Order: sequence, then structure tokens, then C-alpha cells
Amino acid sequence: MFITWSKFGKPDVVMTVNGAIAGLVAITAPCAWVAPWAAVVIGVVAGFIVCYGYWFLEQHGVDDVVGAVPVHGFNGAWGLLALGIFADGTYGNYTTVEPLVRGLLYGNTGFFACQVISAVVNFFWAFGTGFFLLYVLKKTIGIRVSPEEEFFMGLDISDHSIVTYPDFVYTEPARPVSVIRVSERERWRGQDEED
Repeated sequence: MFITWSKFGKPDVVMTVNGAIAGLVAITAPCAWVAPWAAVVIGVVAGFIVCYGYWFLEQHGVDDVVGAVPVHGFNGAWGLLALGIFADGTYGNYTTVEPLVRGLLYGNTGFFACQVISAVVNFFWAFGTGFFLLYVLKKTIGIRVSPEEEFFMGLDISDHSIVTYPDFVYTEPARPVSVIRVSERERWRGQDEED
């Protein structure tokens, strides 16, 4: 909330909620292994990651309307790394006998390296599996709706048969409008010249 308030002059409720969820995601991996002060640091860093991660993706044209990637992806990775940094050997399992789980701040670079490997493997598994499944769906049944459903009718009506925003007034354009995808632009230009 404070990040968006300082950047835009007013708090952003959606980003505030995403920040709270991001803090929960980030503390999930290290929750049983870190001290309370470290949990606070992990949560504060998660707030920065979700805000700047969302804006980074937005600048690069990634359509993530609800901020799921910064909340769960970026902060999930941060949580794994935070475990490798802040684990102090006094919480969780193995606290009375060796090997004690200690992170980078407590001299265990090997455990931090394990957490880095874990974050990288998780990224490649999630991205690779998602890319493969979406590619197969795109080539078989398709993953896009028609331009008419997307731009004129709206997905709430075409997919769920409900009006989600009753105060939103839908009007017909004064003249017919054709939606042309960028990939089809040259074909349409050729038709206009023939006509």
C-alpha cells in the first residue's frame, strides 16, 4: 500500500491485497526455519517484489491482469531463496541434532546453493510444463475466443451467460466495425485494393 501510495499519490487496493498474499507466499517455504524478525524482512521484500514485478511485466507487454506471476511465481522463488538466507538452525526440524538447517547469514553457503538450484528447477518445471500444455491446447482446440466475443460481447456473457457489470452500458457502434488481427492486416489490405 505504501509503495503504490508514494508512487501514485493514493493507495491501490488490489496491489495492497496482492502484497499481503505475496507475503504469505514468500513465508511459506521458510516459515518453520526462520526467526520472527526474518519473517518481517521476508514479507517487506515480498511487497517490493510484487509491485515492481507487476510493473516490470506490464512494461514488457505481459498480460497478467491479476498479478499472479509476481505474487506466486516471483515471491515463491523469493521464499525459497529467503530460506537459504535466513534459516538460523533454531527452528523447525533438526534443531537439536546435526545437521542444523542454517542459511547464508549463518555461514552455510551450501544450503543457500541448494535453494538457488531449487528455485531454478521450479521455474523450468513450471514454465516448461505450462508452455508445453498451452502449446498443445493452442494447436488442438485453441486458447483464444473470437474477436467478436472478446471486444463486443465480453467473456462474461459468452462463457458464463451472466452480466457481471450491470451498470456498464453496451452500445452498438454507429457503423459496422471489423476487427482485424495484426497477423491478418496484409490480407485485408489486399482485399481493400481489389474492392
